Amino acid sequence: MFPTPTNEDFRLILDYSSDLHWMIDCASARVLYTSPAAGRKFGYGPEKSQAVADMLMHDLPARIARFEAGDETRRTLRRETELEGRSGGTIPVEIESTLVYADDGSLRLVGVVRDISERREQEAQQKRFVSMISHEFRTPLSTIDGAIQRLEMTGDEADEPTQKRYRKIATAVERLLGMIEEYLTPERLAAIGRKRQPNEISPEALLETVAEQARLRRGAVMLQIDNLPQWLRCDPQGLRLCLDILVDNAIKYSPDGTPITLCGRRAADGGVELSVTDFGPQIPADELPKVFDKGFRGAAVANVPGSGLGLYMARSVVEVHGGTISVENIPESGKKFRIWLPLPV
Repeated sequence: MFPTPTNEDFRLILDYSSDLHWMIDCASARVLYTSPAAGRKFGYGPEKSQAVADMLMHDLPARIARFEAGDETRRTLRRETELEGRSGGTIPVEIESTLVYADDGSLRLVGVVRDISERREQEAQQKRFVSMISHEFRTPLSTIDGAIQRLEMTGDEADEPTQKRYRKIATAVERLLGMIEEYLTPERLAAIGRKRQPNEISPEALLETVAEQARLRRGAVMLQIDNLPQWLRCDPQGLRLCLDILVDNAIKYSPDGTPITLCGRRAADGGVELSVTDFGPQIPADELPKVFDKGFRGAAVANVPGSGLGLYMARSVVEVHGGTISVENIPESGKKFRIWLPLPV
């Protein structure tokens, strides 16, 4: 049995945290506590702490009124800003504040100020990475697009099958450029990766749309739906991207004419399961743990054009939603990619 932590134990935790913890009395607007990180990181003494408290209490009366009227959405709020650091420069921070009642019935505002410099740098690196990938994709596609347009303009004497191939290439290029514009931009990827928006979508309608688009490229696309919820809270475009990636891979890496199955159902372990099954070659056992790694391409698909980023992007989006993505070989029949997403209680 572990001993029950005392108030002094909790004070030690707060004192040695790298985050700035604070408490304000709402009635008097007086600072009751600031953790030592206020001095270590920001150089705040008592006078400056009160000035910061005044900033933290902006719009507090209206917030308290709504909270006491039963609006629980005003209990805890988060926002990002910048504060002056100990060395004189500014530090990007996230401020979280929560309204709570003390034992004596007085209302307190408690919270934490977190240094998000590292997170901002990671976001900047992500934007640079996505910009590079977008450029690397867009440049050859633009070259192909220009060439095929010229062929179409000057290919009046080409036979009908050749002209159809020109149009097929042009359509594929337009589709890829559209996907880059929609998904492979720093702003779009950052929005998916940083925070899941409180949107909803009909999972059945989503699967039907994906299947309909897939049938333009592979006729034998089957759809199986079993007891799906009416709505699923998610980023609709992000989830669509995941399914498009899985279906695109199934089409590329399975023989022409073989069926592909999209399935949506309530999972036996709770949540929702969305899956894509194909009848193509199985993934070697030693490669299964690596298929979602950034840049990984298996030996069997080395000669097929690709970047090794699709499944990595799919995993990133699914994990933002609190879900998981996995793959398994189906004995003698192919492989199945499975997305699992939680359902709100």
